[in-house]
Amino acid sequence: MPELENVRSQVAAMGGGEGSGDGSAGEAVDDVPSEIDDYLTENEARLYEGTIMDYTGQDEVVVDVGAGDVGFAFDPAAIRIDAGTTVVWEWTGEGGAHNVASAEGSASEFDSGDAVAEEGTTFEQSFDEAGIQLYYCTPHQANGMHGAVEVVE
Repeated sequence: MPELENVRSQVAAMGGGEGSGDGSAGEAVDDVPSEIDDYLTENEARLYEGTIMDYTGQDEVVVDVGAGDVGFAFDPAAIRIDAGTTVVWEWTGEGGAHNVASAEGSASEFDSGDAVAEEGTTFEQSFDEAGIQLYYCTPHQANGMHGAVEVVE
């Protein structure tokens, strides 16, 4: 199992990394690994449209937690990063209390802990080895709140 670094913090404001949940510095590509496509499609992941946002070359990528029209989505739902990149999940304050937890079949185990609703809350996870990371929000798993990270060498 890859060595992982978990950091959870409450912040008033977060300065974004090179990539962010609004799609800046990333490119939507349609060569989604079948494991990710199957997971997100079978779980009816909100905001997943059959593409993956490519953030390779970035040191840090931000994924919004509580995105979409009812706040039950991760944005972007699927990302591609280089090994060694840190993913920062940042709470929008929408959709109630959320968390980030690795799903069965994920290459690594990670968990942000108890669900929280406060805007600006962050959870960081560095992925140091290539693999497919699948995750969800525990309280909204049945509502399609799922995401995935493809880590490449």
